[in-house]
Amino acid sequence: MKRIGILGGTFDPPHLGHLIIANEVLAAQSLNEIWFMPNQEPPHKKKLNAISDEDRLNLLKLAIRNHPNFKVEQIELEREGPSYTYETMELLIEKHANTQFYFIIGADMIEYLPKWRHIDQLVEIVQFIGVQRPAYRTESIYPLLYVDVPEIEISSSLIRSRLREGKTIRYLVPDSVRDYIEEKCLYGT
Repeated sequence: MKRIGILGGTFDPPHLGHLIIANEVLAAQSLNEIWFMPNQEPPHKKKLNAISDEDRLNLLKLAIRNHPNFKVEQIELEREGPSYTYETMELLIEKHANTQFYFIIGADMIEYLPKWRHIDQLVEIVQFIGVQRPAYRTESIYPLLYVDVPEIEISSSLIRSRLREGKTIRYLVPDSVRDYIEEKCLYGT
C-alpha cells in the first residue's frame, strides 16, 4: 500500500517552512511521497490570494522541483467554491485505490479541528499528522500522529509583508521562488 502525505494550504507564496515540514514528515513516517495541495478557497479564512492560481501553482512547482518525493496535487484548484477536506479526501481515495493518506496539519489547524466539516467521518478515512507551530498547542480529542519539526517562524503573510515593504526574502523561500516573484513583479515587488 502506498503511503501519501497531503500538505494543503494557500501556498501564497510557498516558503521553506512548508518544505521543512514536508521533508520531516516524509522521513519520520516513512511515507512514499508528499503531495502539496493548493486550495481554491479555504473555508476557515476569507479568500485573499494575493496572486493568480496559475502563479501560485508555478511557485509551488518551483519550490518542490528538487525533491523527488514531492508532488503537486491540483484537485482543489480544479474545483469551484470552498475546499472542504472531507470531500477532497473522498475524491482522492476513490481515485487512488490501495493508498493510505496522511493529512498534515500545523498546530493552528489542530486547535481548529472541532470546527472542520464532517470531522468525525474524516478521521475515519484519513490519518492526521500534527506538527508544532510557534504559539499553538497540539493537544486534540481526535486521533493524531505527531512529528517533531524544527519550529521556524516563517509564514506566507510575513513574506508578503516583507515584499510590500521592500525587504529581503532571501533564505525564507527557495531561490527559484524568489526569482519568479521578482521576475513577475508579484506581491508588490
